[in-house]
Amino acid sequence: MRRRLQISVIGAGTCSAELASCAERVGAAIASRGAVLVCGGLGGVMEAAAVGARRCGGLTVGILPGYGAEVANRGIDIVIPTGLGHARNTLVAAAADAVVALAGEHGTASEIALALALGRPVVALDAWQSVDGVLIADGPEEAVETAVRLASRARRAPERS
Repeated sequence: MRRRLQISVIGAGTCSAELASCAERVGAAIASRGAVLVCGGLGGVMEAAAVGARRCGGLTVGILPGYGAEVANRGIDIVIPTGLGHARNTLVAAAADAVVALAGEHGTASEIALALALGRPVVALDAWQSVDGVLIADGPEEAVETAVRLASRARRAPERS
């Protein structure tokens, strides 16, 4: 049995209703493609994406910065408390076959940089357009479609040492 694709969704910890709606659509699109949604497990974009995925029957994983599982957002199925603080961003990037980035701040920027350094494709929506290596999508469904396509292609490529 082949492992399911894992798509990390990254973005602001607090966000507008418009950004939350976009993140929910991203989460729903991930679930509809049978991929696992990975995120930082807290609020804002992370919560909206997880709720969108769960609403569509998807599986969600939250990689938390602290040790307390109780702070995970209501959309998280699998809670991974790390006690790593911001260093947990490395795990969010490393767990991904591809990353969908929405608007955010320093934490999101660090996750983008880590994902790119690890060779993970990063697809952005309405943000991060000037970051080298980040692909830009016009909407949530296109972002997920691109991420899934690139992640699937990377899996088929022979692994290099």
